[in-house]
Amino acid sequence: MTAAQSPATGASAAGEASPDLPEVAGEPTAVLGETGAVAFGTLVWVPALERRDLLAEPVHVALAELADRHPDLAEQILVAEIDPEHADTAAMTTAYALPLEVSANCVLVAGRRAGEERVAACVVRATTRADVNNVVRRLLDVRKASFWPTEQAVAASGMEYGAITPVGVPDGWRLLLDPRVTTGHAIVGSGIRGSKLLLPGEALAVLPGAEVVPGLAQPA
Repeated sequence: MTAAQSPATGASAAGEASPDLPEVAGEPTAVLGETGAVAFGTLVWVPALERRDLLAEPVHVALAELADRHPDLAEQILVAEIDPEHADTAAMTTAYALPLEVSANCVLVAGRRAGEERVAACVVRATTRADVNNVVRRLLDVRKASFWPTEQAVAASGMEYGAITPVGVPDGWRLLLDPRVTTGHAIVGSGIRGSKLLLPGEALAVLPGAEVVPGLAQPA
């Protein structure tokens, strides 16, 4: 899910303690005879950097840079080809028998202060929603924060609608992570609607500029 998500109305503050992190259901399993491939849901996932055709250009660049800094994590980032019609989280979960709680949504939020537009990519589990009106607004230090219009989000990110991902967001954006997405596995966009990434939450935490924000997400 991207900029089309509805605004959250929770009241958590960024400094509050995070609730107990839920255990992520389901684990990928190795595919016999296929080096580096795993099965998860009904999909077969392969090393992402071996399938550049399944990655948006900003995502490929970011993964290549991550491989230089954290090769052990980069080699655990996988990609699977999907039907673009099933790119949205709910449709993907149903179509490919994936646990909803493993998916992580990246929503783009913006606000203005003194004529300057401030943008944050907020990453939360699909079973939660970003607290835009309180936590994100205060972190951006703006009077009003709202989800970016689809056209603007797509143009600025270099990614397709429904596939915007924290991997490869532009310089100058805040990258805010709810603590829940930094543990276990996470399924996120690849920048194109025809595939998804499966990665360890730890890989999200080491992305350039990533900030882990307790209280960022509220129950959906």
